[in-house]
Amino acid sequence: MRTALAGAAGGVLATGAAGCQPSQQGTSQQGTTGKRVLLAFFSRAGENYYYGDRINLEVGNTEVLAGMIRSRISCDVYRIEATDPYPFDYGETVARNSLEQDSDARPAIANALPSIDQYDTVLLASGIWGSRAPMIMATFTEGLDFAGKTVHPVVTYAVSGLGSTERDYAESCRGATVGQGLAVRGEEVNQGGAAVESWLRDNQLPAS
Repeated sequence: MRTALAGAAGGVLATGAAGCQPSQQGTSQQGTTGKRVLLAFFSRAGENYYYGDRINLEVGNTEVLAGMIRSRISCDVYRIEATDPYPFDYGETVARNSLEQDSDARPAIANALPSIDQYDTVLLASGIWGSRAPMIMATFTEGLDFAGKTVHPVVTYAVSGLGSTERDYAESCRGATVGQGLAVRGEEVNQGGAAVESWLRDNQLPAS
């Protein structure tokens, strides 16, 4: 159970994603580096794993992490949402995720993004569920043209770090360069500011 839904664990931070509002492909924001950045994230609130126990999150851990990034750089934000939302119950979500991974499913996305042509860099943020990103991230990446872009995996996790995201995105984001990823433990996401800032500096992502 711990690895099956590892990415969505941690404490509630109701204001953690205040600067990270879901948007469709709006006006691109460009920082001093000239990079045009899209932050695309999938996050699940509700009952989650927490140090071997369970906790109810009003804001999912990946949304908290996305908010930290959005407050520090110039980027557009797109929230990936399932047409069939994942259950509130942790066990039910674990079971659904297992079925989706076993069948190599591609869960449908509500209000899918039509294009990422205007972006140079795409940050793909999600939890790690069963040592990989949720299958809806494959739906997202396979539905868009990533040729010539730089992709950075961004994850929250319990035990698996980046999991298989670097390999998976190298396969599904055809033509993209997969850059350095960021992995923050879900239970510690509220204290992840220093790690986020260091990672942003290392990758020269544009300051807001």
